[in-house]
Amino acid sequence: MARDLLIIAKESLEMKKISIYLIALLLTFLSSCDVQSQNRIGSILKQIPTNGNPTVFEIGAGLKQALEIGTVQGADQLSAKDGFLGNLAIKILFPPEAQKVERTLRSIGLNTLADNVILSINRAAEDAAKEAKPIFISAIKQMTITDATNILLGNKDAATSYFKRVTTAQLLQKFEPVITTSLSKVGATKYWSDAANTYNKIPLVKPVNTNLSTYVAQKAIDGMFYQVTLEELKIRENISSRSTSLLQKVFGYADTKK
Repeated sequence: MARDLLIIAKESLEMKKISIYLIALLLTFLSSCDVQSQNRIGSILKQIPTNGNPTVFEIGAGLKQALEIGTVQGADQLSAKDGFLGNLAIKILFPPEAQKVERTLRSIGLNTLADNVILSINRAAEDAAKEAKPIFISAIKQMTITDATNILLGNKDAATSYFKRVTTAQLLQKFEPVITTSLSKVGATKYWSDAANTYNKIPLVKPVNTNLSTYVAQKAIDGMFYQVTLEELKIRENISSRSTSLLQKVFGYADTKK
C-alpha cells in the first residue's frame, strides 16, 4: 500500500513538472504566435489545472483575442458604405486650414463642388478601412505579455492608447499609399484639385496647398482608433460582449482588480 502511494505521489510530481514545463514553453512562443496558433495552444492549456485566476498566457491571449475582435469589427463597420460619412463622430470634413476654401466656395454658389469633396474623401476612408485589419492584427501579434497585462489592468482605453503610441507612425506610412489610390479611384483627388484651384484663382486669397492623402490617412486612422476604443469599452464594461470563455475569465479577473 505504501509503495502504491509512493508511486502515485511520484507520478503526481512528474505531472506537475510537465505542466510547469509546458506552460513555460508555450509562453516562450506566445509573442510570435498567430491567432490560430494561440487558439490551438489555448486548447492545450485548458487541460492543465489552474486556480481561478488567469495565467499570464491567458491574459496575453485574452487581450489579443479581444483586440482582434475589436479591430475586425471596427474595420468592418467603417469600411461599409457611410461608415465614415454617416458617423458624425468621425466624418471627415475639409482640412482645418482649408475650411475657408469650403466657406468661400459655398458663398459663391459652388455647394456641389464642396459636397463632392466631402463625399469623396469619406468614401476614400471607407475604402481604405478594408485594408486596416491586417495592419492592426500585425500590431496585436507583436504585443508582449507585459504589454497585455498592463493594458488589462490599466485605464479603460489602455489598448487604444497602446496602439496610438506604438503603431501610429507605421500605420500612417502603410495607410497613405492605400488612401492615395482610393482618393484617385473615387475622384477625390480631382474634386479637391478643382476646389483648390477654383479657390486659389479668387483675387487676394492666400493659396492653399494641402496634402490631401496625408490628411485623409490620418483622419482614417483616427476614426479606426475611435471605433476600437468603443469596442474595447464594450468588452470591458458589458459582460455580454465577452463572447468567449477566455474573454470572460480574463476580463472577469480584471473586474476584481478595479
